[in-house]
Amino acid sequence: MTDTIADMLTRIRNASHARHKTVDVKNSRICEGIAKVLKEEGYIENYSVLDDGTRQGLIRITIKYTIDGSSLIRQADRVSKPGCRIYRSVKEFPRILNGMGISVLSTSRGVLSDRQARAQNIGGELLATIS
Repeated sequence: MTDTIADMLTRIRNASHARHKTVDVKNSRICEGIAKVLKEEGYIENYSVLDDGTRQGLIRITIKYTIDGSSLIRQADRVSKPGCRIYRSVKEFPRILNGMGISVLSTSRGVLSDRQARAQNIGGELLATIS
């Protein structure tokens, strides 16, 4: 597997459409940062790092649903890919659903949401958009 971020987003998207309570993804520093941002922004209930006997390990993500049973994550798209990196300054961040969605960025201060990056006035690599 060459793109762990795309794999993580695909697993979360598929699990939420199938109405699973949890989903396991491969652990990496960047995937753990994305899970942290999703938890802080309220898109997932929780995440935990598990030891599965390998060096890498797993991240178990608990998906959050509304009262009527629909997932809060409707769309999760990978923007910057390994073959074509996309960097944005603070002024160039996209507005996802007029502020109802978030962008996930990799910055010099770690993985941040677009709201956090705007508050700290730093740009970075646009990893994904969540709505």
